[in-house]
Amino acid sequence: MNIPNSLTLARIFFVPLLVAVLVQERIQLHFNGAVVNNDLIALMIFWVAAATDLLDGYLARRWKQVTTIGTLLDPIADKLLVSAALIALVQEKVVPAWLVILLIGREFAVSGLRSIAATEGFTISASELGKTKTVFQVIAISLLMIGVRQPKIAALADLSLYVVVLFSTWSAIAYFARFWRMLDTNIKQRRRAELLAADRQRRRALFAEKRDAMLERRQARAEKKRADFAAQTVDLPPST
Repeated sequence: MNIPNSLTLARIFFVPLLVAVLVQERIQLHFNGAVVNNDLIALMIFWVAAATDLLDGYLARRWKQVTTIGTLLDPIADKLLVSAALIALVQEKVVPAWLVILLIGREFAVSGLRSIAATEGFTISASELGKTKTVFQVIAISLLMIGVRQPKIAALADLSLYVVVLFSTWSAIAYFARFWRMLDTNIKQRRRAELLAADRQRRRALFAEKRDAMLERRQARAEKKRADFAAQTVDLPPST
């Protein structure tokens, strides 16, 4: 278990802690006379978890420690973190439920799309739109958490959330368009390979038929020669 994978697993373990702190209203910490409530604690946890998302990918590429389990767990950890934060904010009546359903449904759709693409033998990597969407998600969720205690930021938080919905929808359409292009190319290549294989098989069958016909003609000529030789031998006078 290398450090990038450990950071990814840590981000997954942050998810239940984030939800527990965010929905619990009685948590308060006193620090140098200042009161830190649960919303601020949840925001700090969310920022630390989001930082691990940037750090694990950077370290994995820098140290050349990109692994299969890391590639698999990293998007799962991201979706768990964002989905858990949004669902908890729905319970706190900060975010409309239909927006969260739309965002989480988009994540499931793209994940399913990548699974189908993997079974077809090609990979759909994260696009620039998808990365931009992730950045705006972190900003929007942070503003929503701050807006719980700061009503002045609530309007900006709502606006940022609608920007996330826009980028999510846009990037999902781009993913599906790329998937269909790659699938169409894959089907055409597969069909071409099948046609080439069928043509080779037809040529082999035709060659085999010609070879058998040639062998039959040779055999017929040989039998005719033997028959002619036998007939000539019978017509010869007996030797004295």
